[in-house]
Amino acid sequence: MTINCKGQLIDLTIPKVMGILNLTPDSFYDGGFYKNQPDILRQVEKMLTEGATFIDIGAYSSRANAVNISESEEIERLLPIIELLIKNFPEILISIDTFRSNVAAQSITAGACIINDISAGKMDDNMLPTIAKHKVPYIMMHMKGTPQNMQQNTHYEHLIKDIIYYFSERIAVAKSLGIIDVIIDPGFGFSKTLDQNYELLQHMEVLKMLEKPILAGISRKSMIYNLLGTTPDKALNGTTVLNTMALQKKAAILRVHDVKEAMECIKITQQLNL
Repeated sequence: MTINCKGQLIDLTIPKVMGILNLTPDSFYDGGFYKNQPDILRQVEKMLTEGATFIDIGAYSSRANAVNISESEEIERLLPIIELLIKNFPEILISIDTFRSNVAAQSITAGACIINDISAGKMDDNMLPTIAKHKVPYIMMHMKGTPQNMQQNTHYEHLIKDIIYYFSERIAVAKSLGIIDVIIDPGFGFSKTLDQNYELLQHMEVLKMLEKPILAGISRKSMIYNLLGTTPDKALNGTTVLNTMALQKKAAILRVHDVKEAMECIKITQQLNL
């Protein structure tokens, strides 16, 4: 199972790590951490050194009830950082966390090679045609509604079946446009209650029937710290536990804040042939 990034085939039969770089001031864990270029370069170098295959850059906070920023502001946050990272790390594989097609297009032109879309094309009708035009891997996530109202949209007839139906429909649309490299993200924390998040993780391997690589984005999320009665900054141990379970449930990519610990999860589970 491979995806093509800038002509480089990335083998996902051995799970990979995607390191998170948030450029937003209000993300739930690391909002405002990386305010200047030296801080950004240090953090990206750290993640790459620790083993991250991809760096996922977000300039729009998708946490529940996040402030909606303009497209122009999102672009202004992103493009200089893409250029900075490519200048300093020429081999870097950059993913852009956006649901806006124009942001995606400009980011790809600047050097990004993956688009990570929380809405699977539902919040911008031109997103899937843009992906098809630029021929880059596309991460489609499950969510109902928008970041501003998603937590009011947690009713399901049957959680796992509904998610499979959602992805089946979105994958079919992508395929009809000629999009080849699709990765699915079940959307932990998006339009799901705490109990639904754990039900999803418990049955996540069922998503393999869709025959697409699975990305698990659990890092320091509320499904961990709310359950444990703690805070995001104290949720690393819980994150490691759930990342290990996600690998057991056939995750191909772990999207994380803490790359070293995620790489250790992969190394151990690989040794156990899980």
